[in-house]
Amino acid sequence: MASLENSVVVGVDGSDASIGAVAYAANTAAKRRIPLLVVTTYSMPAALFAEGMVPPQPVYDELEKECMPIIDKAVETARRISADLQVSHAVVEGNPAKVLIDYSRTAKVVILGSRGLGGIKGMVLGSVSAAVASHAYCPVVVTRADTDDLDQSGPVVVGIDGSEISAKATEWAFAEASARNTRLVAVHTWMDPQVQAAAAGIALTEDDWQQLEEQQRQTLAERLAGFSSRYPDVTVERVVTRDRAVRALVEQSEGAQLVVVGSHGRGGFTGMVLGSTSRALLQASPCPVMVVRPQVHS
Repeated sequence: MASLENSVVVGVDGSDASIGAVAYAANTAAKRRIPLLVVTTYSMPAALFAEGMVPPQPVYDELEKECMPIIDKAVETARRISADLQVSHAVVEGNPAKVLIDYSRTAKVVILGSRGLGGIKGMVLGSVSAAVASHAYCPVVVTRADTDDLDQSGPVVVGIDGSEISAKATEWAFAEASARNTRLVAVHTWMDPQVQAAAAGIALTEDDWQQLEEQQRQTLAERLAGFSSRYPDVTVERVVTRDRAVRALVEQSEGAQLVVVGSHGRGGFTGMVLGSTSRALLQASPCPVMVVRPQVHS
């Protein structure tokens, strides 16, 4: 298996969605000034392993050769985005999700497309993209089918909730905004206390609401302070709202280049580890989504 440490890895399968992912990945690699590795996979027919048989090398060679048109199209797409980009490729036998998770151990970021029916309501997260986003060792960006036509002048959006993984996501969001020379929209949502207060027989005054709003704004400012000093070139727009996190992030992501969110998880390859917000955002976001998991390397 080829390996390019500190590179952008993009998974391709020849579909329109994966070509859009290549375009986005090439743009990301060019802005980060790091190499791009294009990866595709194939599966050896199970019948060839019958009774302990080991398939001869020419069979592997032929299957790899059949994958080359997919690679060639992807490389051509990447070159169209950036002629100076360092591009290499790998054709690997195996499960595509496991292969990409393997590459995520050394990659800077893994990018792949999401299969779907089209439209936000009909979008269905593909099994490979869901598995990789759930278990990768580096951030994973899942693009949409129309990503190739995405306006690359929009902001980077990040959801901030105060958790440790949210801080990691915020750091990645600042780095992406800096690399893309664009502004960062930091979104912090908070639960409406009206129901709880009513249940306790407490009537909130206008002053109470203003105080709560101010507390949330101060909290967001504190969570951004350290990052703003490290990335002075990034202009930050703060959004504090009483709303569901997913709805607020989807709204702010209209026209964005990327939305970044942290995802809690238990680790390991089996079991569902995407948090509810990150999974819902992968389904509904109008722009590519970066999922940052707890064990990601920097």
